[in-house]
Amino acid sequence: MEILDLLIIGAGPIGLNCALEAKKNNLTYLIVEKGTIVNSLYHYPLYMRFFSTAEKLEIAEIPFITTAPKPGRQDALEYYQGIARQKDLSINLYEKVLNVRKNEEIFEVETSKSRYSAKNVIISTGFYDLPNTMNIPGENLEKVKHYYTEPYPFAQQKIVVVGSSNSAVDAALETYRKGAEVTMIIRHSEISKSVKYWVKPDIENRILEGSIKAHFNAELTEIKENTVIFKDEKGELHEIENDFVLAMTGYLPDFDFLRNTGIRLEGDCLNPYYNPETMETNIPNLYLAGVVCGGKDTHLWFIENSRIHASIIIKNILSAH
Repeated sequence: MEILDLLIIGAGPIGLNCALEAKKNNLTYLIVEKGTIVNSLYHYPLYMRFFSTAEKLEIAEIPFITTAPKPGRQDALEYYQGIARQKDLSINLYEKVLNVRKNEEIFEVETSKSRYSAKNVIISTGFYDLPNTMNIPGENLEKVKHYYTEPYPFAQQKIVVVGSSNSAVDAALETYRKGAEVTMIIRHSEISKSVKYWVKPDIENRILEGSIKAHFNAELTEIKENTVIFKDEKGELHEIENDFVLAMTGYLPDFDFLRNTGIRLEGDCLNPYYNPETMETNIPNLYLAGVVCGGKDTHLWFIENSRIHASIIIKNILSAH
């Protein structure tokens, strides 16, 4: 069996960047991805626009050309998947990594389709695959959605949107404009300060005029077939009619997978341990790259500030040769 210089888990923007750096430095490599290329971006809402401008999303100094001031989901898919095609990157798609074990100096990687051996492994799996659950009765009902794609299925429906981040605000505004009756249940006292600056006034004005109902310092406590129950800021319970719940409560890395590889998780945020100078974990030659580095703090790393991880890791791998 061939022993690769590097196996990369995840074909997101940072995983692709790691592959580009490996290829540039003549390392043998393979990306293994459980879905499609930039799988998380593919599952973003159809009309999502990035907070970042195009140049901040570029990898490997390849220009990201778009006519829009802020690129959208389709722009990003065209850009990153186009790079994978043009650069003929070695990627195995729809292949899930099951186990990563180190046998002396070599990693043995078991997937849903095969087994691989590699001297080095990079985990660049992001955090979009596991929703941050509310752990309340009724959360497993079919009407509860932890992922939002587009507003059309919710026309003329009574919608509860949980959260006040970008995803929650986008879902609330888009479904409202397609005729839904929208109620937001928000744990905090205001709309999140991280909401895109061109969207924040829109949601605040819709709430102010009463077009979208919002309950601040509130918490959803139970979901039923035709209603939901929430607790307001005074601790009083209210039951309202409901057809769908859009639980935009965020997402988490696959901590079980990280633990099973032997990576040490630290603190309340379960931050995976790594050396910021090399991105190497507590296991020699096992690296982290991208937003997975933040643990539960998924707002710490973005494409624009974690692009550098690729060059840091490849430089460290080359220094050991």
